[in-house]
Amino acid sequence: MRNTWVSLIGKMLFTIAAFTMLLMSSSVRAQLDGEAIFKANCSSCHKPDKKVIGPALQGARENWAERTGSDEAIIAWVKNSQGYMKSSGDSYAKKLFEDYNKSVMTAIAVSDEEVLAVLDYVDSYAPPVAAVPAATGESAGVEEASDPTLWLIVIVVILFIVFRVLWSVSKNLRNLNRQKDGQDHIEEVDFLGALGQYFKKNQALTVIVIVLLSAYVAILGWDWLNGIGVYQSYQPTQPIWFSHKIHAGQNGINCVYCHNSVEKGKAAGIPSVNICMNCHMGVQEGKVSGTKEIAKIYDAIGWDADKGRYIKGYEQKPIEWVRIHNLQDFVYFNHSQHVVVGKQECQTCHGPIEEMDEVYQYSELTMGWCINCHRETDVTMDDNGYYERIHNDLVEKHKEEGLETFKVEHIGGLECVKCHY
Repeated sequence: MRNTWVSLIGKMLFTIAAFTMLLMSSSVRAQLDGEAIFKANCSSCHKPDKKVIGPALQGARENWAERTGSDEAIIAWVKNSQGYMKSSGDSYAKKLFEDYNKSVMTAIAVSDEEVLAVLDYVDSYAPPVAAVPAATGESAGVEEASDPTLWLIVIVVILFIVFRVLWSVSKNLRNLNRQKDGQDHIEEVDFLGALGQYFKKNQALTVIVIVLLSAYVAILGWDWLNGIGVYQSYQPTQPIWFSHKIHAGQNGINCVYCHNSVEKGKAAGIPSVNICMNCHMGVQEGKVSGTKEIAKIYDAIGWDADKGRYIKGYEQKPIEWVRIHNLQDFVYFNHSQHVVVGKQECQTCHGPIEEMDEVYQYSELTMGWCINCHRETDVTMDDNGYYERIHNDLVEKHKEEGLETFKVEHIGGLECVKCHY
């Protein structure tokens, strides 16, 4: 009898556990399906907890259910909002349509169950905690190279202290031995004086030390002179934290979309705030910085994110970006010449820009750096009638050398007047 009860209780517990697991898996599956459906169909205009182009969806199901007593109305609205307004005459739906500038919500080919899965997802949605943006500043994001001069000074100071201690210990030991033998103490000699006497006696070593120190100082002076006007790794603090890694890297935005004069003129151009607003009229929160940095764009142009419109009579403010790449006034550089004709990628000069959270000067941008590039870069002459003629002339000119491909230097890339005028 006891075994029968045990068996019955075991079967009941197994049934309850299996039923519970089935419910849990169904709930998780609905949650995951709802998130996927939301991202595929709704996320371009809606967020679960914030107004974007359309209203926040969290709580919408409850608002509609309070009026209609079921989910049928909101399901019909989501699937075909215009059709629902015409067939139902719902004043609430009409007001919602007018409140959002009569923006037509595209009809979506989804089932009732998929709409309910989306509503379950947005009602249970919890916003992720925003990560703290990378530190800003002139050295943020750029690995600082240690100064060898500082290390040399530290080593010299340490060695001086060690020699000073060893010299004192040696002198004291000698005096103890002399005292033990009944002799007088050694006359006190200053350490620096003793060091001077040592170098005076060892003149060859003294000459070697002087030559090495002079050579090191000369190298430091040469490096310092060569570094004048070179700002490699320069990374100023910008008024808005802007990540090229997110925009150009993760989102794959073409550089020309923002820097739209790079193919047409000398300068690449600073993107206008209107270009930013093409996306950020809808995207109000960043993955890393949250709403803080995007709010600065809205403040500059006068955009009311809550109402989804520009503020009338607002006095717009310029965003004072700090220029990073600066060439001397006597240097001529044309972006369109290098990008359109030379077929160069932005990374040639600016480095892996798509990996930088904050942009810094990657290359030296010195005369020697440019000349080396002109010596090493092949000229792309394919599908270009102008270069086709030049290519034939160059082949004839260099026929004794047997050259078929040519570098920039072969078409005058090393001539002074090409860059200096």
